[in-house]
Amino acid sequence: MDYFHLNAAPDDIRAISTLGLAHLGDGVFELMVRSWLCLHGKATNKGLHKATVKYVAAPAQAAAAEKIIPLLTEEEGDVFRRGRNTSPHSVPKAASRADYQTATALEALFGWLYLQGRTERINQLFELMMEE
Repeated sequence: MDYFHLNAAPDDIRAISTLGLAHLGDGVFELMVRSWLCLHGKATNKGLHKATVKYVAAPAQAAAAEKIIPLLTEEEGDVFRRGRNTSPHSVPKAASRADYQTATALEALFGWLYLQGRTERINQLFELMMEE
């Protein structure tokens, strides 16, 4: 199994909970942010962690997600909505419940796309979110 280039079966993906997809998508999104920061010279070595947290925090993810919501396919929108409708057990102090749910939706979408090996689509959405 090549965990960098997945192409999981639809039944296997459906068997994963929305929170499971979000857990995976959180890692995918953070790796992309870290790569983006390093390649764009956006932070010094000392400030890389702080800069990463700025982009992966729920309010920032929610704001970035708003840029791509109108561009999602019907199927992607369904996954996003399922992620947003997941009831969180707790919400971080720095985020509103709505921001946290939108961030969870984004992460679920990225996890879902990653499991299908649709990295080109992830990159496309990520680039749109990171545009200033």
